[in-house]
Amino acid sequence: MKQSRGLIRSIVMVPIACIVAVPFYYIVVNTLKTQPETAANPLALPSSLYLGNYLHVFETTPIVQAFANTLYVTVISIVLMLVIGSMAAFGVLIGKGRFATVLGVILVIAFLIPGQSTLIPLYRMLAGVQLVDSLNGLIVMYSCGSIFCYFLIIGYMRTIPIELFEAARIDGAGAFRVYWSVTLPLIRPILVTVGVFQTMWVWNDFITPNVFINSPEKQTLVLQVYSAVGQFTTDWPAFMTLSVIVLIPMVIFFIVAQRQIVSGLVSGSVKG
Repeated sequence: MKQSRGLIRSIVMVPIACIVAVPFYYIVVNTLKTQPETAANPLALPSSLYLGNYLHVFETTPIVQAFANTLYVTVISIVLMLVIGSMAAFGVLIGKGRFATVLGVILVIAFLIPGQSTLIPLYRMLAGVQLVDSLNGLIVMYSCGSIFCYFLIIGYMRTIPIELFEAARIDGAGAFRVYWSVTLPLIRPILVTVGVFQTMWVWNDFITPNVFINSPEKQTLVLQVYSAVGQFTTDWPAFMTLSVIVLIPMVIFFIVAQRQIVSGLVSGSVKG
């Protein structure tokens, strides 16, 4: 019975996976072909390996600088989101006063507000502190994703017996010591899972850097992809090549972290 279910699942999932993979295949294959060859048969494999598109992109665009900018913003933003989100979840969970309850309600309301509706006031606020057209300004913007981290982390924390925190407090540990030495090791699976989700969001985000970044030397990788789109024409070889360059690090990252994602979600569902 189990074998028949596995066979049926494979029969259903394999075609779906192939359909999902077609756009990625289309982009990758056409970056390895000349323009005439692409125009003749876009879905065919290249007759020979052509790397001219990649050489052209590296010669004409500041792709290395954009990669460094994206990496800097992503790493710092993820660290801030995990720290702020986990500390907020810890404070609300162990807080017994009215302040913790009110804070939890405020975070729920903030989570329900679409981010696009706040772009104009946020732009004015960042302009007031001279953080527009700044990588640090992007980091400040992305740190708002701590709210999403908070909701996932606090749900995981609620599966941890509260007696562990109380025992640490009885032993003389302060609030920060309980958070650092007891809580963080216990919530490591969900931190990894949330970190992976947020990394993919920050790395692939377009609207935030497009609104807040103006200088070419401060652009992220996604903005470099958009630079191939002109007002009247699109440089399709450059567009697809830049898309592959942006996607490859995330594909590798997701494959490496896939086990951690499943582990974090499963652990959170069976604890307690």
